[in-house]
Amino acid sequence: MEPKPYQPRHHIRFVTATSLFDGHDVSINIMRRILQDSGAEVVHLGHNRSVREIVDAAIQEDAQGIAVSSYQGGHIEFFKYMVDLLRDRDAGHIRVFGGGGGVILPDEIAELEAYGVCKIFSPEDGRRMGLQGMVNYKLEQCDFDPPRDPERDLNLLAEGDPAAIARLISLAEQASEGDKGPFESVENQLQKRRRATPVVGITGTGGAGKSSLTDELVRRFLNDFDDRRIAILSVDPTRKRTGGALLGDRIRMNAIDNPRVYMRSLATRESRSELSRAINEALLILKAAPFDLIIVETSGIGQGDTGITEVSDLSLYVMTSEFGAPTQLEKIDMLDFADLVVLNKMEKRGSEDALRNVRKQVRRNRKMFDAPDEDLPVYGTIASQFNDAGTTRLYH
Repeated sequence: MEPKPYQPRHHIRFVTATSLFDGHDVSINIMRRILQDSGAEVVHLGHNRSVREIVDAAIQEDAQGIAVSSYQGGHIEFFKYMVDLLRDRDAGHIRVFGGGGGVILPDEIAELEAYGVCKIFSPEDGRRMGLQGMVNYKLEQCDFDPPRDPERDLNLLAEGDPAAIARLISLAEQASEGDKGPFESVENQLQKRRRATPVVGITGTGGAGKSSLTDELVRRFLNDFDDRRIAILSVDPTRKRTGGALLGDRIRMNAIDNPRVYMRSLATRESRSELSRAINEALLILKAAPFDLIIVETSGIGQGDTGITEVSDLSLYVMTSEFGAPTQLEKIDMLDFADLVVLNKMEKRGSEDALRNVRKQVRRNRKMFDAPDEDLPVYGTIASQFNDAGTTRLYH
């Protein structure tokens, strides 16, 4: 009989991935789904991820745990390097878990655990503990508040230190849930250091390609400005039943593997909105750090949600051709408020007709009856296509 899910006392954040040169992601997908069902916030990176990518993500996300499946045979070097890199980056508190079926031998498991890996799960562990039992072990080992020193992090913030930024954002999340003390101790200083960093808000329906579009915009920005830094806040929904969340936008982000980029995923938790309750405080932290541009990407929204306009200087609404009848466009508030409207996935059948209908609706909403199509703030894009001309027009 499977044990009941462990009930954590803290918000537990995990980074999950498969190891470099490993495309076997079935097992890690099963484990991260059970982690989510058990109340964890899971930042999933997908397959074929290097140690540095995983460690960078874990530090930027202020995670308590890393879970990696490795079936490619290089597990000894891979996991030892992960432990070494975490220690070198002053993040030795992050627990490392792994698994690889029968590929990782019992004596290798003992060697890795002696080196500092918290647990390598074997097929025997699976038979003895069951899937939920293994997940419960991970959650129990990671049910702690990571070490924090707000004053020290405030000093490191001026350097753009990713770990300091991550810890301060976690304090802001705690403050939004009632534990205001630690964050209040530095909030006044953050206000004094606040810069007028522009904020671009990207919102839209679920599955419209917001993350892919964000990635393409970030790539163009980095290519055009080799001395500028960018921060991304990406919000995904919390599941009300379990309290867990899939924070999966990093899967689509290829351009962020750059020292000039900081990314933090946020769960909506109990905000009842497409944004985190701590979004304003998180923006305050990023504006006190040396970033030149901030992007906020919301979770998928409905027809009447316009919250992104309240926290951004420039807002994008991303949609696809699958909005139903043209009359449905009359119900979308963001067609009134968005500075830019993007019809993504233009490769799909019917997209040209959809683009024409969106332009008509924007023209009606904004009383731009005499404006030619090229003057309307409506763009067709294929964000999944490399160097897409429509995305480039939108960027410029």
